[in-house]
Amino acid sequence: MSVVLGIDVLLSDHLDLLQGRRVGLVSSASGLTRGLRSTVAALQSLADVELVALFAPEHGFYGAEADGRFVPSTIDQTTSLPIYSLYGEQKRPSTAMLDGIDLLVFDIQTVGVRFYTYVTTMLYVLQAAGNHSIPVVVCDRPNPIGGRIVEGPIMEPPFESFIGCGPLPLRHGLTIGELARLFTTVWEVRCDLTVVPCQGWQRDMWHDETGLVWVPPSPSMPKLETAVCYPGTCLIEGTNLSEGRGTGVPFEQIGAPWLDAVWLAQTLNSQNCPGVVFRPTHFQPTDSKWCGQMCRGVQLHVTDRAVFRPVMTVLALLTAVQTRHPDEFSWRLPHFDRLIGTDQVRQQLEEKEPVGDIIGRWAKGQHAFDTHRRAVMLYQ
Repeated sequence: MSVVLGIDVLLSDHLDLLQGRRVGLVSSASGLTRGLRSTVAALQSLADVELVALFAPEHGFYGAEADGRFVPSTIDQTTSLPIYSLYGEQKRPSTAMLDGIDLLVFDIQTVGVRFYTYVTTMLYVLQAAGNHSIPVVVCDRPNPIGGRIVEGPIMEPPFESFIGCGPLPLRHGLTIGELARLFTTVWEVRCDLTVVPCQGWQRDMWHDETGLVWVPPSPSMPKLETAVCYPGTCLIEGTNLSEGRGTGVPFEQIGAPWLDAVWLAQTLNSQNCPGVVFRPTHFQPTDSKWCGQMCRGVQLHVTDRAVFRPVMTVLALLTAVQTRHPDEFSWRLPHFDRLIGTDQVRQQLEEKEPVGDIIGRWAKGQHAFDTHRRAVMLYQ
């Protein structure tokens, strides 16, 4: 299959949305056409369109800053345009940033999970644009881990933050354009929104079935395999285990210096978690938790991504680790609760409730969300 990105459709079929406008672009290193031309260069080449400002999410406009790192506003050396940081002193576009702009274009690749911060950045951009009567064009991109599977509990209001902006499940099964439609219809964000859909994408497609090149949307998302595990393994950020940051396979391996890796792999493999095999491994992170220390752990080898459920798998892993290492293991709070969207899951794990029972409690919320999801879908 050959998928045409929203930015390419915009440039070929909908130039009328841009012409005569002073444009602000919200984008990053993933903002590229199918032919790997930057969205910046593409917009600057258009007649009767003036690109006047750039806006950067977490990791900066060039996608090189580490997770959680403060990103200052700056000047782009190539274009001399201002780059306003939306992950610095403020995370919402200010009145000063929007001065002189009469159209915002949003073109960023996400990875299909609630806590990927580009989702919240888009929500804040829509809200700010609505408050200033500035229309927004969202150039859609495929959900790289597909649009069929929904996982995780619905975010509860007390745990909303920049890594969870509202009542979404952890893995939502929507594209960035469909999320924008959800925000303006279901969440009633008042904004003049136009979503330019992709052409040729279908909900059961994974990124490597689109014909598109994988461009890392953030430094620790180097390949599709990382994104496949990420909905579950990112939860490890909320513990004292390493999630593999600072290694060649972040979010695909989990460990700590004190972990009994062989026991853990054997235990998890005996549970027959669908679509995944665990291999004992050693790794030494060069960054983040346990930096410079040799960790023992397991690597997740996904054998069937269609049946693999990363959230369920990581809950099984956490159950096993707490059983084997009750004194060494600890939570990083409130980060874990904010990632998962509730404190109930952690409490249920502490009380040794079966993972199947924990997951079963999510069904009602997921069913209600699915009604909203179907109302904003752009693809079959």
